[in-house]
Amino acid sequence: MYQDALEHRDVNCPYCDAPFTLWVDISQGRHMTWQDCPQCCAPIQMRVEVSEISGELESIMLGQDDDVL
Repeated sequence: MYQDALEHRDVNCPYCDAPFTLWVDISQGRHMTWQDCPQCCAPIQMRVEVSEISGELESIMLGQDDDVL
């Protein structure tokens, strides 16, 4: 993972609404992953959208573990 491939976004946990900074490796392209909330430790499902043309981060969708993203 390269340092310039990391993007960050300020987000809120879909469980407890705690704000935190989310770091995403955009070199992976479009992908799904999980990360635990740093406050309540609940598993957050993340859908990361990266432009195939520009390679830039387009969006991050967060959901609870059983949500369909």
